[in-house]
Amino acid sequence: MSNRKPLMPKATAVWLVENTSLSFDQIAEFCGLHHLEVKGIADGDVAQGIKGMDPIASGQLSREEIKRGEADAEYHLRLQESKVEIPPVKTKRGPRYTPVSRRQDRPNAVMWLLRNHPELKDSQIIRLVGTTKPTIAAIRERTHWNAQNLTPQDPVTLGLCSQIDLDAEVAKAAKRAPQAAPAGVAAEPKAGTLLPTSETVPGLGPQPDVSFPELPPEEAAETEAAEASRVLARLQELGAGEKKDEEES
Repeated sequence: MSNRKPLMPKATAVWLVENTSLSFDQIAEFCGLHHLEVKGIADGDVAQGIKGMDPIASGQLSREEIKRGEADAEYHLRLQESKVEIPPVKTKRGPRYTPVSRRQDRPNAVMWLLRNHPELKDSQIIRLVGTTKPTIAAIRERTHWNAQNLTPQDPVTLGLCSQIDLDAEVAKAAKRAPQAAPAGVAAEPKAGTLLPTSETVPGLGPQPDVSFPELPPEEAAETEAAEASRVLARLQELGAGEKKDEEES
């Protein structure tokens, strides 16, 4: 026997009582009601003012199924399979509802979370204790109106959230945080830095700086003059060779 029940079961029961000869037990089983409640509907003591809903028009029950039930009092009515598949509705989880008796404890819980789990985002704290961003900012900056009297308290102990929810939010925050190097292990150097040759070539120690001595001004001038004379002599030789070639031709 299926656990599925029709939409608007009480209105469906009203219609079946008024329009069929099904037994109270059959209607009660089909609609998920108590047989005394169905009897009260028939007597007019229950469901006053409720308009009956036709299960045949809504596609939840067929006429043949009703006839089988009317012919056999032991027959169990079966809900007709819907021809339209309705996807499940995913409701977005909003801020946690906090009872009025616990609302004065929320600032203490926020201070505890900020002190013990600074990696949590404001949105995660809001989901855990049902507070607001301005309240979190005021507690963090110590500008809350009751900052002098606030004492950190575990939100799980206060009953504002469960330990499972707190652990889940902390795990999410830990995945976002960069992984720190273990103790005793040197951190790897960042890429993009060129090391000197003395460190990259084995057996090559630090090399002394090599600098060329500067020439005195007189020697430097003589060197420039000698170079100019050499270039001029070369040009004269090339000019004389070209003139000789012209005369011979």
